[in-house]
Amino acid sequence: MALTICTAQLNVTVGDMAGNARRIIDAARAAYEQGARLVLTPELSICGYPAEDLLLRPAFIAACDDAVREVARELAGLKGLHVVVGHPTGDALRDRSVQVQRRYNAASVLGEGRILETYAKRELPNYQVFDEYRYFTRGQGTCVFQVEGVNVGLLICEDAWFEEPAHLARASGAQLLAVLNASPFHTGKSNERVARMADRARAAGLPLVYAHLVGGQDEVVFDGASFAVQADGTLAARAPGFREDLFMVQAEPTPDGVRLAGRVDAAPDTDAELWHALVLGVRDYIGKNGFPGVLLGLSGGIDSALVLAIAVDALGADRVRAVMMPSPYTADISWIDAAEMARRMGVRYDEISIAPMFESFKTALAAEFAGRPEDTTEENIQARIRGVLLMALSNKFGSIVLTTGNKSEMATGYCTLYGDMAGGFAVIKDLLKTTVFRLARWRNANDPYGTGADPIPERIITRPPSAELRPNQVDQDSLPPYEVLDDILSRYMEWDQSIEEIVAAGFDRPTVERVARLIRINEYKRRQAPVGIRVTHRSFGKDWRYPITGKFRA
Repeated sequence: MALTICTAQLNVTVGDMAGNARRIIDAARAAYEQGARLVLTPELSICGYPAEDLLLRPAFIAACDDAVREVARELAGLKGLHVVVGHPTGDALRDRSVQVQRRYNAASVLGEGRILETYAKRELPNYQVFDEYRYFTRGQGTCVFQVEGVNVGLLICEDAWFEEPAHLARASGAQLLAVLNASPFHTGKSNERVARMADRARAAGLPLVYAHLVGGQDEVVFDGASFAVQADGTLAARAPGFREDLFMVQAEPTPDGVRLAGRVDAAPDTDAELWHALVLGVRDYIGKNGFPGVLLGLSGGIDSALVLAIAVDALGADRVRAVMMPSPYTADISWIDAAEMARRMGVRYDEISIAPMFESFKTALAAEFAGRPEDTTEENIQARIRGVLLMALSNKFGSIVLTTGNKSEMATGYCTLYGDMAGGFAVIKDLLKTTVFRLARWRNANDPYGTGADPIPERIITRPPSAELRPNQVDQDSLPPYEVLDDILSRYMEWDQSIEEIVAAGFDRPTVERVARLIRINEYKRRQAPVGIRVTHRSFGKDWRYPITGKFRA
């Protein structure tokens, strides 16, 4: 007789232990009614991931302990059900200068109204966005428990990327590996996970079920897409990505070991996956923080157009407001295209001219600036007027401002502090400009959320990008062509290549040195930028920790 396993692919909220526990309880009851006798929840599902320094508070850990016990009590009447819940446990010794961790990233097996087993994660990631050495100490034991005659070996996320934990579980009698996960999304990560778990299954000679978190949490997104692989590494089942799901896998004991079976959802292509990640990141940041809606400056350019399309797909047109703030340098086609896109998306659209305010600033500063030509100072004044207007609307109506800057601009400092950087959430902060164009074309060819086909006017995509802060301005007056710039940025920033390596790859040395210098001198701007969605393996966020003051040259 096959064991039915449910991977409860849940979207939990950091710190909402009562709400998360209720989500787990409801999921477990629904799975039990469908025949599941083993329910796997994601890593740290009780408290959400990453909980960051909340994990240092004793009251937070105590609330997690209470929530675990509540889940066990609530499910006590479901005979034969085993539920695996991720949670922190333990404490720490600390004073003003020293902290010694005795806290674990744990998972407990609940059944019969009590905690049957608890396992502590052995391998703690401390790279990219991970910082687990700050919060946890390594576990030492193994956990193998039996459900309907199948011996299940429990692992947590990073454990399955190393050989020893799986081999120890097998040595303890495991016939199946169950892995709880909270693995942040970046492009290409879902395929990498499947490949690495297939390697782990083959090396251990055991089938593996991978239960994954879904949802947005500040800058990171978790993509779900839980899956199962056979002992020979072949894919047995895969859940949908970017949404909650009670994903059922059948585990059938045979003379040759346990065989897994389940539905196999198709994996989205790269751009579809990227779009879903951005939409989910916006939806959960706005929803979990309780904002009534969003507003953004719609310029008639490609970046704000893409952000508007993402916002409408995430929230619906009724919760999105676009504001066009023309200056003396705004082209007529920018007005026309911005208004047309707002019409296509069905959002509220307003126009507030900044020309009178710009003239007032110039008049007020005329004596101070006497004898000096106009330069980036006047360009930045325009950007800052727009920032003030958007933040005033935000303060008055409660909607959060979405900024529209991309990764190429953030890298090179082609943005204005307290101007176009003013806002609460940076939607495309981790998209290079070339990716912005590609994704805009993808969205025009696809309507994944039914909010309207072809939302971005073609001219927005085809015209040369411009900040429109001076006459006849285009981005390439200040930056290399984006195809060149983005390739250099990817090599230097995302892959840590040196200037010499990039030049050896065929790039012009002065251009490479200029780009590297721009990255270095604009760290102070990036430190003051709003949080934004991470979609690459190296973003300007938690996984970029460079000093502002420093003399090293790469």
